[in-house]
Parts: sequence; C-alpha cells; structure tokens
Amino acid sequence: MLLCLRIENFALIDQLELDFGAGLNVLTGETGAGKSIILDAIDAVLGGKVSSRVIRTGTSRAMVEATFTTNPPLAAWLTEQEIDLIDDNSVVISREITVSTSNIRSRSRVNGVLVNRQIMGGLRDRLVEITAQGQTVQVGQSAQVRDWLDMYGGDTLIQQRQHIGTAFSAYQQAHTNLEKRRTSERERLQQLDLLTYQVQELSTANLSDPQELEQLQQERERLNHVVDLQQMSYKVYQALYQTEDETLAVSDLLGDSEATLNDMVEYDGQLQPLLDLVRDAQTAITEVARQINTYGESLEADPQRLEEVEERIRELKQICRKYGPSLTEAIAYSEKIQAELAVLNDSEQSIESLEQQEKVCFDKLTQSCQKLTQLRQKTGATLESRLIAELKPLAMEKVKFQVEILPIVPTSAGADKITFMFSPNPGEPLQPLTEIASGGEMSRFLLALKACFNQADAAATLVFDEIDVGVSGRVAQAIAEKLHQLSQHHQVLCVTHQPLVAAMADKHFRVDKQTVTQGKGKKSNNGSSEQRTVVRVTNLDDLTTRREELAQLAGGKSASDAIAFAESLLTQAANHRQGQRS
Repeated sequence: MLLCLRIENFALIDQLELDFGAGLNVLTGETGAGKSIILDAIDAVLGGKVSSRVIRTGTSRAMVEATFTTNPPLAAWLTEQEIDLIDDNSVVISREITVSTSNIRSRSRVNGVLVNRQIMGGLRDRLVEITAQGQTVQVGQSAQVRDWLDMYGGDTLIQQRQHIGTAFSAYQQAHTNLEKRRTSERERLQQLDLLTYQVQELSTANLSDPQELEQLQQERERLNHVVDLQQMSYKVYQALYQTEDETLAVSDLLGDSEATLNDMVEYDGQLQPLLDLVRDAQTAITEVARQINTYGESLEADPQRLEEVEERIRELKQICRKYGPSLTEAIAYSEKIQAELAVLNDSEQSIESLEQQEKVCFDKLTQSCQKLTQLRQKTGATLESRLIAELKPLAMEKVKFQVEILPIVPTSAGADKITFMFSPNPGEPLQPLTEIASGGEMSRFLLALKACFNQADAAATLVFDEIDVGVSGRVAQAIAEKLHQLSQHHQVLCVTHQPLVAAMADKHFRVDKQTVTQGKGKKSNNGSSEQRTVVRVTNLDDLTTRREELAQLAGGKSASDAIAFAESLLTQAANHRQGQRS
C-alpha cells in the first residue's frame, strides 16, 4: 500500500506531500487541475519513462519519493536483490531527475540503495498497477491479452508457459545448429580437403621427437667433419697421454708432480690434500685420453648416412615453414588437425542427426503448446462467464464476450493468438473489442477485467486514471460500487470527475491550481513580482469541505440543491459501505 508520496519540482508541482490511506482514495478537481500529474509522479518513481518536461520550469532537478508498506513476499524479494530493509513495515523508493544542456539523467534508489531499471520493473509489478482508459492499445495487443489470460489462469498456466519457454529455447538451439550446419557445408568440405592433405603430409613426415631436427643438425656437422674430428682426437690424445716426440704429455707431467708431492708429504702432512688432487687429476686425464682415443678410432666417413640426414633435415625444415615455425609447434598442429578432421568426418552424418534432433525438439514444443492451448481454452471459458457477470452490474446486461484463441507458429509463449471479442448489443456479431467498444464501454470493460483479477493481482495498490470518463448516472454508480468492491482487497487510487464515485471514497483529495508569488522580492522582466502556477492538494477530511466538493462536481457551484444532492450521495455511499460490511 502507498503510504506517502513526496514530490519536488515535478511539472507544475513545486513541493507536495500526500498521505494516502487504505481503501478507496479519490482525487478530484477541474479538468487540467493537475490530477494526472500526481499519477505521472507515481509512474515516474516506479521507473516510468520521463522527459525533460517533467522538471519544473526554472529548476534543473526534480525528485519523487514514495513510501509503501511491505509484506513477507516483498521483503523476501528485496533481500534477494541485496537491498536492506529499513524496518518490517515500509520501503522507501525515490527517483531524482536532473537535466543539463545536453541530456537528462535520473537515479532510482530503494531504501537508499541505487538500483537499475530491471529491479525497478520487478518492484513496480509488486507494488502498483495503473489502469487507464488509454489502455485501449494494450487491449488490442495479442501479447498483452495473452499475458492477462495466463495470469488469470494462475500457477498451473504460468508453469506450463515456463515449460514452453524451455522447450522453445531447446528448439531454437537445435534449429540454429541445423541451419549453421547446412550453411557451412561448403566450408566444411573445403576444410575437410585441406585438413586431409595436411594430415597426410604430416603423417608421412612421421613426426614424433621435437628434438629430432636439432639432433640431425648435430649429426650432419659430425659427418661433415669426420677427418677433422679424427685428427683433433688424436692430437688431444697425444697431448694428454702419449706424444711422438720428446715433449712430455700431460699425464707424464702429472706423474712427475705426483712423485714430487709424495716426497714433500713425508716432511709436511698438510700437503696431502694437494697430492690427492693431483692423483685425481691424473686419473681423470687418463680416462679422457682413453675415451678420446676410442672416439677417434670409431669415426669413419659415411656419405650415404650424410645424404639421408641432409634429406631429412630439408623435409623437417619444410614442415616447420608450413606448420611451425618450430618442430614442437608442427607436432602440436598435427595433433590438433587430426582431432578437427575426426570431427569433420563425423559431421558427414550430422545433418541427419541434427534434423532428427530439431524434429524431436519441435515435437516436444508442439505438445507443450497444445497442452497450454487446452489450459487457455478452459481458462478463457471461465474468464468469459466471470467477466460477463462483472459487466452486467455496469449497465451491460446484454453484453457478449468471448476469448478467441487462434493457432499461430509456436513461440516462447505458446502457439496462440488471443483476442478479446465483444458485442455490447443483442443481435450484433462478436468483433475485436478495440474495434467496436466506445470509450465508456472500454472504461467499464477495463474495470470489470480488473475486478476479475481481484484475487490474482500481486500489486497491493491499484490506480485508475479517469476510468469513468464517458459514463453517467446509473453506470457511474455501478462503477463507484465496483471500485469500492476492489478497495476491499487492494488500496485503490482513482482520478475521477464523477461525484457518485468520489462520494464512495474512504479518503478524498481535491486538486487545484493556484497562482503564487515566487521568491521574496523577486521581480520579472517587466519589474512586477513573478507569478507562478502551482498544483495544490487538499485533504477533504471533514464532512463540510467534502460535501462542497461533491456539490461542485455535481452542480458546478455550491447551490442549495447541489449541496442537498451531495449530502444524498454521501448518505448513499455510507449505506452502501455499511451494507458491504454487514
């Protein structure tokens, strides 16, 4: 329920604070007095579209703040959105709108937390629903009518729609996969040819060791320098172990050094470590000499092996240029394209499997849609009888109404086009509601529709903007009673010109325009004090002022007959409320 609405610099409102109550809250006033501005402010604070025109002339910032009561489901939803509760009873929503020379900006907060448009949309659905005669466009939209019918059908129907949403997503994905596969067939065949050639070439190359190229290059160097290596090996062997002239080899020198150190150790034991080092060196030199001699003797020229190595090196370098740049990367690429080739080969049969998969998904979607259609037909029949019953007290005793359900291509919301068919007069055929209903008939239809949704509506506050335009007399009284009926389960805010409706209010506000002098000592361009138009709202909380307002609505002036009529309306409304309570 909307507890309080605070408005600053919004359209013609400079500052305004309204405290609403439970039951039926009515706003009255002359045409153009600013009643709809208040409803526009409610719409704006709940995330509705705004333009720079909503900011009061001469200012750059507008602000609307609304305080609502909470309930356990709303509190749980706010907690899910990570919005802290101020207390257990209320939630405060504010929207600040600023304008500059280039653009308009707005920021919405819930309990002081900045929120985005998506959260505001979810909050709006849980708090307020606005109904106006201008909703004729919505009534003509199949999607909106479908949503109304599904909401009237309750959880079973909504859950079936959710099943369809899942089935439709699965079908769309299967269809997309199939179309993608079909359109890429030429590319697949081209890729298949390319990868087949590459895999064959890489397989023929027999790649296995990432170090093979480096090892072959080393082997080539060795085969190209066999003679040099033999000569150098023998030279090293002579230098280390055995010379052909009188020059002493390294091993001989170390032997002499070892003998000398051995004599020295007999006199000074501290030299023993040095002696050990020389002995170790002697052993190492001897081993090196042996191995280098064996290496040199094992070397021999092998022209055939050299040619084989050269050929393999050329082959591997060619592979690296095409698939490398290194042999490691070429091997990795080979493994990768083998896997890709396996997938492409498997895809030769994938069109048939994808077609089958698409058919299975479509069949599931169709079956779900058929079940939803059956539920809608059953719900439509219930709504037809219920709505006709709600319309009869609104001076539409002979009305005919039908929920027309026609098949369409399956969508995420089912396979039905839903239209409200209407005939207000006997003998006239059913036609789409938006094509045949007058303004007054549309007002009554919307009100009756809302009465049908009385128990299903999640919103605690229902707003009606001049829903009674175009009606009078007995019909206006019926509308007043219907609004009062709704107010037993919801808070109702209603903008009206009908004294019969206003008399039924639990709380009555009069809206009017006043001219005030803005700013102490402030002068206009011509030197006079600046006059500004503002909207003012008066809470008619006493019988006298309320009676006078009803008299104004009924007779245009507070004449005695108009006052008497207003008193009769108030008495009649009190009797109706008393009858409802009893």
